Amino acid sequence: MEKTNHHGGEGMILAPEKFYILIEEEGPYLVFGTPPINQQIITMNSDGESWWYREGRSFDNKEPCALCRCGESHNKPFCDGHHTSADWDPVLTGPEKFDLKKAEMFEGPMIVLSDNQEFCAYARFCDAKGQIWNIVQEADTKEEADLVIREAGHCPGGRLIAWDRETGEPIEPHFEPSIGIIQDPALKISGPIWVRGGIRIKSENGKEYDVRNRVALCRCGKSSNKPFCNGAHASVHFHDGLPDKPKEGGEVF
Repeated sequence: MEKTNHHGGEGMILAPEKFYILIEEEGPYLVFGTPPINQQIITMNSDGESWWYREGRSFDNKEPCALCRCGESHNKPFCDGHHTSADWDPVLTGPEKFDLKKAEMFEGPMIVLSDNQEFCAYARFCDAKGQIWNIVQEADTKEEADLVIREAGHCPGGRLIAWDRETGEPIEPHFEPSIGIIQDPALKISGPIWVRGGIRIKSENGKEYDVRNRVALCRCGKSSNKPFCNGAHASVHFHDGLPDKPKEGGEVF
């Protein structure tokens, strides 16, 4: 395992080279290295706020595994070739670099929060307990700082990153190389492909994206920031048709 200094992932663990995603220019995401693929179901707390991910169905993963990115497959989350006839725009317009200069910074006594809105995946963990942007500026206890770290770490697209004010280091959750298929039962929609643990992402036409600990890839076909999710699945009410109930004994994050 090696370290990477890419923006958005300073000091994180880079996945072994066998793990990578190749984006076909007009087709699916090809996943190499057979990382585990599981549903990650957004679950509410008693106040109706996004609070946990609960593991749902697990999917068989052969190399290479082709995941749908047009939103029209009849075999979601896998590609079945419908991208060739679907009405969608496959062009990749999202940035290759994760530029912290584009992020708004919110400074608190213990934690600094960076907010890069173009990577929002609309999971809404940031709204719990009074909204993270308010909490971070007042967080002067470990409990409050931990809440900021928790909410930022649950942001699947890495829009939000918590930084230790004293050391200047990012505070990231640890993920093994893995892929989550996000479901959002509260809104009756399906969310993005959640790529975790420093998996490389590159395109068929030669683009290589900054390696990050948390990345949300569009799978509804409607994002204007492809390959990244920009929350469009919520506005188009995208649903993959799969059951969205957690499995008994499934991992909770």
